[in-house]
Amino acid sequence: MPKLDRDGVAIHYDVRGEGPVLLLTHGYSATGGMWDGQVEALTKSFKLITWDMRGHGQSDYPDDLAQYSEALTVGDMAALLDAVGAKEAVIGGLSLGGYMSLAFHRAHPERTRALLIIDTGPGYKNDEARAGWNATAIKRAEKLEAEGLPSGGSAEVRQARHRDATGLARAARGMLTQHDARVIESLPDIRVPSVVVVGADDTPFLAASSYMAAKIPGAKLVTIPNAGHAANIDQPAAFNAALVEFLDNARLGA
Repeated sequence: MPKLDRDGVAIHYDVRGEGPVLLLTHGYSATGGMWDGQVEALTKSFKLITWDMRGHGQSDYPDDLAQYSEALTVGDMAALLDAVGAKEAVIGGLSLGGYMSLAFHRAHPERTRALLIIDTGPGYKNDEARAGWNATAIKRAEKLEAEGLPSGGSAEVRQARHRDATGLARAARGMLTQHDARVIESLPDIRVPSVVVVGADDTPFLAASSYMAAKIPGAKLVTIPNAGHAANIDQPAAFNAALVEFLDNARLGA
């Protein structure tokens, strides 16, 4: 399995298929393995990159909290494109991975062919609401530090394998927390084909998904019936069909 060296931090990734590049980023406390159910459908027309964010799965878990941030995560994504020789890619992700995909577009619109925004939110304009989110993230970090790896959660978290909880705790403090409104404020400036996908039972993210679909020019909203936070795992056939239809209609594949 290939590893990318990011200033001494090893980032694990997989590349499968041929064609235009599609980069998928997993959710917090999941791994790139959460996309296994999408590989067959997407590699028919794309070169698919999946990866483990720093602090997760088979990537490194650096001790320094400064090694975990939105900016470094976006930098990792750009470096993955560089590693496969891609100037641009379809960029997508779930939950934290979806938020980081929006952050990637904000930093690198010229490298983003399209956006796949899945079971996530765009952050907060309101400082108080953002502070509440951050407090919850810190509580998650403290729980991991006190109790170790989680045993529950939604489907993508339950199937993940991590060496220990230290990386997840630091990722909660450095990557899950948010510090400004730049991502949510960038939504009206998105000029690439975009689809917002949400599980019908993913109650905390239904309003955020509708908001993003309304704010991103031309975005399509897809709600997957009988699916929760991991819509791609809960209903893989319906999820894959929705993604393939969007990608085909936007003429993004090989």
